[in-house]
Amino acid sequence: MKRFLSAFEPKIEAMLSFRVARGYKEESLLPNLKNFDKFCVAYYPGQDTLTQDIIYDWLKLDTAKVASGLAAKANAVKQLGLYLAATGEDAYVITGKFSSSRKRFPPHVFTDNELTALFAAIDKLPEDKNVPYLHVIAPVMFRLMYTCGLRPNEGREVLYENVNFKTSEIKIVKTKKKKDRVIIMSDDMLAMLKRYRTLRRIFAGDSPYLFPAADGKPFAAARVFSALNKAWADATCSPENPITNRIRVYDLRHRFASERLNLWLDEGRNIVAMLPYLCEFMGHDSLSETAYYIHILPERLIKSPGVNWQKLNDMFAAPTLVHKINDAGVAK
Repeated sequence: MKRFLSAFEPKIEAMLSFRVARGYKEESLLPNLKNFDKFCVAYYPGQDTLTQDIIYDWLKLDTAKVASGLAAKANAVKQLGLYLAATGEDAYVITGKFSSSRKRFPPHVFTDNELTALFAAIDKLPEDKNVPYLHVIAPVMFRLMYTCGLRPNEGREVLYENVNFKTSEIKIVKTKKKKDRVIIMSDDMLAMLKRYRTLRRIFAGDSPYLFPAADGKPFAAARVFSALNKAWADATCSPENPITNRIRVYDLRHRFASERLNLWLDEGRNIVAMLPYLCEFMGHDSLSETAYYIHILPERLIKSPGVNWQKLNDMFAAPTLVHKINDAGVAK
């Protein structure tokens, strides 16, 4: 059965196939492209040339008031336009002013005391009848995310069959760019996971996931975010300090990366030489993504004579590297 019904169907499918071949997930564009396809069937039947009129009519663009989800919709037709133009077609490519660039949130890099307090609070999360067994799952899931530097979705969606309890290996699938990788757990993490395996038999049923929700599926991202911030509030709030900043599950990954770099620095390792190892372990697509973590480290690393900052700049000067470091080692 065809997924698209408009005259754009073969072109959209070709574009998606091209992106998948390059390592991108089609799911990021698919919902909006299906919406665009239905719109074309209804209002532009038979039209197979991507024009400005079609795009603007679909977006219902109001430059004075940005509609919800406009950036994602605009990006979907922008990617289609870029692909068609690259293949030699006369296609309109929407300009960047209609699609906002993603904002990089400043990471919260936990101090040792904060991390200790956070996990102590996670261990004390109360039982919630609306979310069965989350209080049992959370201490293990968050520790696995932290100690293995996993992306939040990677931690939530670990398949039970992909955990090797003999070798400490976990195969991570469904990654950001469909690039499977194998990571190794620490001995402590493996021991904890073995204890959890016994409890999991009580509630997991036939769910294929290591950390199943009540319906057998992975926990929703919002539920995991809520649980982490409940623990964070319990760990940091006090009568003298009743308000706390919110953290993201991704901050556990940031802490993992910064701690690993700090350990290598303490060992006298060449940070630049070690970056490819961290890049592979974390599943980054390029070294510039990994080099980003250097910029969130303490001042002692920025001033470290063990890092050739000019060489680092030359190696990783790329659009994806948000910050640059000058010759003096001062982050700009």
